[in-house]
Amino acid sequence: MSLLLPGQTLLLALASLLPIHAALGADPFRADGAEAPFFEELPTVLSASRLPQVLNEAPGAVTILDRELIRATGYRDVARLLRLVPGMQIGQERGHSQWVTYHGLSGDNPAEIQVLIDGRAVSFFAGVDWSALPLTVEEIERIEVVRGTNSNAYGANAFLGVVNIITRHSHQDRSISAQTNVGTHGIADLQASWSGGSDGLGVRVSAAQSRDNGFSGLRDSHQTQILSLRSDYRLNAQDELTLRAGYNRIERDMGYPDSLFGNNAERATSNETSTIHLAWRRILEEDEEWLVSLHQTHQVGYERWLASAPAYPAVPLNRNHIGDRTNAEIQHRFALNPQARLVWGLEARRDANDAPFFFAAGKPPVDFLYRAFSNLDWHLSPTWQLNLGGLLEKNSSLAAQFIPRAFVNWQASPSDTFRAGYARARQPRDVFYNSGDIRVYDPKSGTLIAWPYINNPHMRTPQVDTVEVGYLGRFRTLDATLDVRIFNERITDFVVRQTIPSPVGPLALPLPISQYVNLSQPVTLRGIEYQLRAKPWQGGEVLFSHTLIDRHIDDPQIAKRTSPYSGSLTWLQAYGQGWTSTASLLRMGPLAGGYGYVPNYDYVSRPYTTLDLRVARSFHFEGHKMEAAINGINLGARHQEITDRSEQALHPGQPVNRTSSMVWLSLAIEI
Repeated sequence: MSLLLPGQTLLLALASLLPIHAALGADPFRADGAEAPFFEELPTVLSASRLPQVLNEAPGAVTILDRELIRATGYRDVARLLRLVPGMQIGQERGHSQWVTYHGLSGDNPAEIQVLIDGRAVSFFAGVDWSALPLTVEEIERIEVVRGTNSNAYGANAFLGVVNIITRHSHQDRSISAQTNVGTHGIADLQASWSGGSDGLGVRVSAAQSRDNGFSGLRDSHQTQILSLRSDYRLNAQDELTLRAGYNRIERDMGYPDSLFGNNAERATSNETSTIHLAWRRILEEDEEWLVSLHQTHQVGYERWLASAPAYPAVPLNRNHIGDRTNAEIQHRFALNPQARLVWGLEARRDANDAPFFFAAGKPPVDFLYRAFSNLDWHLSPTWQLNLGGLLEKNSSLAAQFIPRAFVNWQASPSDTFRAGYARARQPRDVFYNSGDIRVYDPKSGTLIAWPYINNPHMRTPQVDTVEVGYLGRFRTLDATLDVRIFNERITDFVVRQTIPSPVGPLALPLPISQYVNLSQPVTLRGIEYQLRAKPWQGGEVLFSHTLIDRHIDDPQIAKRTSPYSGSLTWLQAYGQGWTSTASLLRMGPLAGGYGYVPNYDYVSRPYTTLDLRVARSFHFEGHKMEAAINGINLGARHQEITDRSEQALHPGQPVNRTSSMVWLSLAIEI
């Protein structure tokens, strides 16, 4: 089955939306191309090109999770919010372990999406640790998700998309707030925030502690402490300084009691992340701005346990790691003329990582990365717009590479916009791919008894070429927005893991030796995804997202790492007297969820449907705003989202890590 139509037929299919739009009460076509007041309701996005753009002018599909929606869900973590975004494929191997991808396909530690907090990249070492982000959900003003390749704006990590988490400006409110959650599975959260300052200075300090016991039947408890600060200081009418600092410490239980040789034995782990981010913004006029930022991140993790095997009863294993990142960036945005705007910038980054057990051959070298980027937004006419972008990137292990993007937007009417574009990206080689070398030694004799992984110095850089067309329409009668994306993503030199012969002959432990290699055939994903957001009746709002993907991959095990379909339906309702409810029905097709490398063993989690529900009431008590709510996630039958393959191979007859329904009461107060 092919979900992409030939170019002319596809444009005709999209154009056929116009009479449907008119039937639903859209504004009539206006030859002068002037925008109607109706279009002013579209939000402005920042993440698609680094230029502030009304949503219908953005080069690509962008989903916005605004503050009202985020608060209405009652979710305790960012990753669960992303399940409401079309194309996102997310799973949990356990309560505190999130597998977050766009269109699936990834390995065990997804790193194909650039994740930002106020423009600062948080992808580090082995992907993004979604449970260890140094911020609270309450701080978030909005989340912008660029669905599709966007490396020309944010570098190679934006291989298949960008998630930009934007926090609230410290001048937005002056208050004290607190919230507590108590519920099943040991849920016990406490969060507090203070915002204040003078006329020119805003300060917000947030602290939170959360804990729960995770999924039933697993050693899965976790406890997290978060402390974050944001301060904005207006020096004058043109200049503003912003300081963000954050700290996260998370302690987690991991593993299984019967893993082979104890290679994934039960154990306690901890991880600490601290960051500081300083930015200076100068606004010379409405269409000209300079931005300079500097940030530093330090991360350290502790994970040690003992494996055992016949004749080797106590073999030490560990995943201890330490990493430091320093990043500097300058950006300049200005108008070339009334019809064209340009942004350009330079970025330099230094990464230093060490994990002795992962790099037995020696500490990996420090990696230096340099980027120069530019994006042009040019209104060719009142109805036609051109977006051109390019990135020149160089790091220590690769030659300089140029990454282009080109999009054209056609505003067919004040309420109908069509877009088409092409983008290329090259995925950075993970430090583990370049330098990883895992060896297991007998602690008594020093003899090498296992060599699970050997690095491959000859790996090529994966490349994706994306062609897409899309439609963004507004329908007055339903107060609705429809966003459609039809895509063809072709990846060459895709990275897979395979077994290789031992370079030193037979070893004492019969564990497979593997390394990452490039796939000789291309991997192609074709499909359609769309999202409808509507307010069809008083006090009600509906969000419907749906994705269909046609996988063209010769290796069936790789194809199973992408689900052929997914969808979500969310209904938000205000009843009056402060009562509100939110219900989200989530559907995910069959999904392998990474590779969890076990030779000759294949496992795919079955399709599942799950329900999240929240009922809340806001009220005032002695002049203070309060809200009480009951929240539930994973309601309904227990299901498995992704699995640990090595553990699942020991129990092929039943899922080893099914999710658990969690219900909690929350109480929030604002003073």
